[in-house]
Amino acid sequence: MTASTDTRIELLEFTTGGDPGAQPVASIVVLHGLGADGSDFVPIAQAMDLSAIGPVRFVLPSAPVRPVSLNGGYEMRAWYDIYPPGPDGTRREDEAGLRESQALVQQLIDREVQRGVPADRVVLMGFSQGCAMTLLAGVRAPQRLAGLVALSGYLPLAGSTAAERSPANRDTPVFMAHGDGDDIVVPARGEAARDALAALGQPVDWRHYPMGHEVCMDEVRDLNAWLVQRLAG
Repeated sequence: MTASTDTRIELLEFTTGGDPGAQPVASIVVLHGLGADGSDFVPIAQAMDLSAIGPVRFVLPSAPVRPVSLNGGYEMRAWYDIYPPGPDGTRREDEAGLRESQALVQQLIDREVQRGVPADRVVLMGFSQGCAMTLLAGVRAPQRLAGLVALSGYLPLAGSTAAERSPANRDTPVFMAHGDGDDIVVPARGEAARDALAALGQPVDWRHYPMGHEVCMDEVRDLNAWLVQRLAG
């Protein structure tokens, strides 16, 4: 496993499914949730068997440290700020932070292409805040991607998705999963994201599991199968 600070954020990287020194045939960029870091999904990535694909590089960036309004301004790793709900329950979004991190994620995709992995062999994957970034950046990416993995999150800047969606990724498959008992990002927000994307014609493979705001092994097995289907051959 290697670490670097390319693209203005810290990165962890490792290759599975073959000789670690071999040129990867695919890359999976994994975006963590609020307050976590790039190491958060290392055990899950290592638990998957992607040998049918060949050497696969996992790229696990750590978000910048920033104050988070919802947590009283406490500084933590976050892809964007989260504001407390208004008196009427409405949610104001940190569009500037979202757009800044969208650019960082696109740099990570471009970096994989520059290192010899075609964009259509790159999967963008995220959990919670990372899921929101996956959906935001993934459908707007100018190059065709292999797929998007959206775990326990929601669709940010939903009102601009239709206008800003890239023609290259209008039919890119999305694996979406959510916990039935999630009390951090309630299931209704995940379902709303699913429905909004499906209404635009995006192919969505929706899964739900008897869990909270977390990842379970049944979900990992289903994701493993989906990744092999998308990337093998």
